[in-house]
Amino acid sequence: MDDSTRRRFIKTAALGTVAAGWLPDPIPRAIEGLARVRPSQADDVTVLNPAGRVPISLIIDDSTCLVNLAYYGIPQFREVFPSQYPQPWRELPREIPDSFVRTFGEWCHEHGVKGKYSIVPYPACVGWVDRFLPGWSEQELRESLRLVRELMLPDWDIHPEMISHTRVIDIRTGRPFPEASPAYMENWEWSQTKSADELAEYMAYALRILKNVDLPCEGITTPGGFGSRNQSNLALGTLEAVRDVYGAEIPHYFRDVIDEGEESVAPRIFHASGLDGPDPRCAVHIVGCTGDWFGGWDGLTPGSVDRFITEDLQGGRLVEVIDRGEPAAMVCHWPGIYYNGEEIGFNIFKEVVRRVHARYDNLIWLKLSEIARYWAARELTRIERVGGRVQFRAPFAAPRFTVRMPSDRPVVPHLSTGGTSQPLTEARSILALTSGTWVREADSVIVCFDLPKGNSYVELHPMTS
Repeated sequence: MDDSTRRRFIKTAALGTVAAGWLPDPIPRAIEGLARVRPSQADDVTVLNPAGRVPISLIIDDSTCLVNLAYYGIPQFREVFPSQYPQPWRELPREIPDSFVRTFGEWCHEHGVKGKYSIVPYPACVGWVDRFLPGWSEQELRESLRLVRELMLPDWDIHPEMISHTRVIDIRTGRPFPEASPAYMENWEWSQTKSADELAEYMAYALRILKNVDLPCEGITTPGGFGSRNQSNLALGTLEAVRDVYGAEIPHYFRDVIDEGEESVAPRIFHASGLDGPDPRCAVHIVGCTGDWFGGWDGLTPGSVDRFITEDLQGGRLVEVIDRGEPAAMVCHWPGIYYNGEEIGFNIFKEVVRRVHARYDNLIWLKLSEIARYWAARELTRIERVGGRVQFRAPFAAPRFTVRMPSDRPVVPHLSTGGTSQPLTEARSILALTSGTWVREADSVIVCFDLPKGNSYVELHPMTS
C-alpha cells in the first residue's frame, strides 16, 4: 500500500493523489476565511535564509515509546479497507526498542542532525504513554520517556500525531468510537468537517497527555489525511490548542508533502493577527519536500538514496530544493528507519547525510520549530528603509536573522536595539556569518543579527579611515 493513502502527497502534475475513497485538494493558495495579513517590506531589502544558509531537517512520523505502530496499526487500517492493507503484519516486531532510539539519537547528535520526532500519545490504542502500555512494564515505559527527554529533546521537536493515529477517540470517555469506518479513523474522514474549536479540543487532549510526561510541544503532526480538506480550521485549531496547553508563541504543524516539481516547499503562514499589538499570533505549516524513500511507513518497503541525492551528487530531490534555497525537510516513518531490526532506512539516511554534506557547505540543520520561527519573522516583520537606516518592527524574535541591503559606498553596519547602538563585526565571507556580523558585496551588504521582538534598526555608518 502506497503511503499516499495515509498522508497527502502533492504532485505538481496531478495536483493530488487518490487516497482511500476520496480525492484530496492541493495545498490551498488562498483558503476562504484566511486573511493574508502581511506587513510592508522595503523593496530593496531582502530577507535571506538564517546566516545565509539553507535549512535542512528530518521529519520522523509514527514514532512513539516502544510500540511499533506498523504492527498494531495495519490490522486496524485493514479492518476499514480490507483489500488495501495486505502487509503480513504478524511478521513484524511489536516493539522498536529503546536501544535503537539511543543508537539513532546518538548518531544524529554527533552529525548535527535535527528535526521532529513524534510521540503518539495512545499509539494504535495499545496504551497511554502517561499511564501504562500493556506488554511493557511501568519501568520500561518510564525509562523510554526519560530517553526521549534526555537524548532526543535537544535536537528534536516532539509532536503528538493526534491521539491514536488509528481510531478516533471519544475524548469524553477516552475510548475509541465503536464504528471502524473512515468516518471514525484519524487518518480519513472524521476531521474533514470539524470546526476549528472541535479540532483544537481534540488536539489539546493529545497535547495534555504529552505534557503529563514532561514532553514540551510547539507543534502537531497530522496522521494520514487528517484535516487535508479542512486546512483553515486545522491551522486555527493547531494555533488554539498549542497555545492553550503549552503557551507556545508560534505553533506549527506538519501536514503535507510536495515531493516533486517546482511548487514551493517554503512554510505557509496561516491566521496571522495582532502583529502590532502585545499578542501577535500565527500558525506555521511546515511542508515536507520528499516522500518516504527510506524504508516506508510499514518497514517493508526499502527505499533509495538516489531519490534524495544521486551518487555523483548532481541530482535528486534534495538537490532540486536546496539549489533554490528552500528548506529541505525530509520525511520518514520510524518503522521504516528501524526496518524490523535491519535498519535499512537508517542506513539510507546515513548515506543521504554523507552525500548532502559532500556537495553542500551552506546547510543548517534546524528543528521544525526553528524553521517556523524564522519564517514567521521573515514574512511578518515590517521592514522600512529610510536613507541609510533599515527599521524592523518584529512581532516575533528570530536568531540569525539575515538581510541584504543596498550600499554603494564603504560602510559599517550598526545594530540598534533597546536604545543602544553597536557596530557589527565584518565576516570573511557569507559562510562565516554568525549573529552580530556582516559581509560586504559589490553593491550591498549582508547583515546577520538576532532580531528582537519589537523595534530595532540597522544603520549604515560611513567607514572612517
